[in-house]
Amino acid sequence: MDRNDTQGLISIWWLDGKGGGRRLSWEEAVAPPPEGFVWLHFRRMDRMKEEWLRQASGLDTSVIESLLEDQARPRCAVFTEGALLSLRGVNLYRNALPEDVVTVHLWVDTSRIVSVQHEPLSAVEDFEDALGRGRCPRTQGEFVAELATRLVERLDAVVTALTDDADELEDQVEAIQVSDLLPKLAVMRRVAIKLRRHIAPQREALNHFSLEDDAWLGPKDRNRLRDAADRVTRFSEELDSVRERAAVIRDQMVDRRAEQMNQSMLVLAVVTVVFAPLTLVSGMFGMNVGGIPGSDNGEGFWIVSLILLAIGALMFWAFKRLRWI
Repeated sequence: MDRNDTQGLISIWWLDGKGGGRRLSWEEAVAPPPEGFVWLHFRRMDRMKEEWLRQASGLDTSVIESLLEDQARPRCAVFTEGALLSLRGVNLYRNALPEDVVTVHLWVDTSRIVSVQHEPLSAVEDFEDALGRGRCPRTQGEFVAELATRLVERLDAVVTALTDDADELEDQVEAIQVSDLLPKLAVMRRVAIKLRRHIAPQREALNHFSLEDDAWLGPKDRNRLRDAADRVTRFSEELDSVRERAAVIRDQMVDRRAEQMNQSMLVLAVVTVVFAPLTLVSGMFGMNVGGIPGSDNGEGFWIVSLILLAIGALMFWAFKRLRWI
């Protein structure tokens, strides 16, 4: 069976440390060139035997378990031999849900980078395409900073779309039907809450990694990592704003519905008050007993009808003066 199928290997790259690089076969990766560093990229699968990671990678058991962990929170752990960094990103594939984040784990040391993802991640694929076009990082620090920047850029697109949705719903809250607006509002709140919970720890992880004092992490790389962390902080604040705006929109919808209910109840109350005395009078004259005034008068019906109309008009005029209607 192909090693790629058993080990979950996606690709191996050798980066020469001078801005160049090329793909390696598995046999070449066993004895890579002395300069630069190697990137081994895996995808975690159920049928993956993980023999190389567990037996030949030389990594600590806790590091291996962290690399194979699914849906881990973003974090950074520094070891004597290197650093473990877990990041999260969103996919911009067609039909991909924006709140479905994907975790990618990175082990970084002086000679290699070992990465493991559990689902396809567009940022990693684009990064690998850039390597194929000759845009290769020179150091491990530049590698991590570039990948973190690509992950953050995709978050920017999703958060901007959510903000635009919130603007659109605010404009439509007075015009669109509440029943049509509620599902859109619920989706927006759910996405904002889930994204906020998933990406908020990424700021601390990136800042922690930027404090690594190895030679392969330079000042420029630290600045890019801190910039990515600051952008994650801004995204978290914008997601909080989207959630708060969603709550405000919902309150406006509730107030609007309550006002509509009040208006309907007021109309019903006015109609009830107007027709109550008319019903009483007509009911009294409709009793089948003797002694009803005007029972022998041929014009009695029309007289009573005019009286009822006058009472109704008088009450309607009184309600208008009182501004009840």
